[in-house]
Amino acid sequence: MDSDKIFIGETIGTAVLILLGGGVCAAVTLKSSKARNAGWLAITFGWGFAVLTAVYMTGALSGAHLNPAVTLGIAIKDNSWGDVPVYLAGQMLGAMIGAALVWIAYYGQFHAHLTDREIVGDPADKPIEGPHAEGSGHAGPVLGIFSTGPEIRNVWQNLATEIIGTLVLVLAVLTQGLNDSGKGLGPVGGLMTALVVVAIGLSLGGPTGYAINPARDLGPRIVHALLPLPNKGGSDWSYAWIPVAGPLIGAAAAAGIYNIAFA
Repeated sequence: MDSDKIFIGETIGTAVLILLGGGVCAAVTLKSSKARNAGWLAITFGWGFAVLTAVYMTGALSGAHLNPAVTLGIAIKDNSWGDVPVYLAGQMLGAMIGAALVWIAYYGQFHAHLTDREIVGDPADKPIEGPHAEGSGHAGPVLGIFSTGPEIRNVWQNLATEIIGTLVLVLAVLTQGLNDSGKGLGPVGGLMTALVVVAIGLSLGGPTGYAINPARDLGPRIVHALLPLPNKGGSDWSYAWIPVAGPLIGAAAAAGIYNIAFA
């Protein structure tokens, strides 16, 4: 594949993925959103449709990996690493663009939410905004719109959950999702992968919020840290390595299983 098309496709596709996926999280979370409190089903199906839209939109350009874990799995399967940096660069840039677009689309709702005393408390008392907030383990009141976090903070369990969820995703991509060239997702594979993402969210998303994609978590987390959001709290950097390392380990395991059992 042409490197320029890969970069453009991954940037656009990942931006759309995060715009729609982060958008459903914002819709369910933020004050004055018509979809507030719509619940976990809305979030899981919203992310599944986000995957479907992004894959169909950019599959012809880059194969629509949209996820460093998918890129790693395909690279290990084929022992082909030449285009990996281009994929990763497009995915990270796209994830950050998508997160910024969520902020723009819900700008008024962010302001209403983060200036509501019932939500953020007394502005004179903001313990999660102090100099130790980034390493404290506390999540900001809108961090969940941008990135994932555990319901119970247990390093080995949180890491294992991300490994297991991503193993399922990448093994599904490698066995049923690839196009004729084997370098990315095809039309039928895109639909199947979107349904797998919904299944993972429903079945395995409860403990950590199912990042299963390092760019999906890290890019928006960086944007959260940079955006001028009032009373936003910390970006929980002490947890941030888990939704990066876990999916990459899970992807490598999935590719190993594929090469042993299916190749």
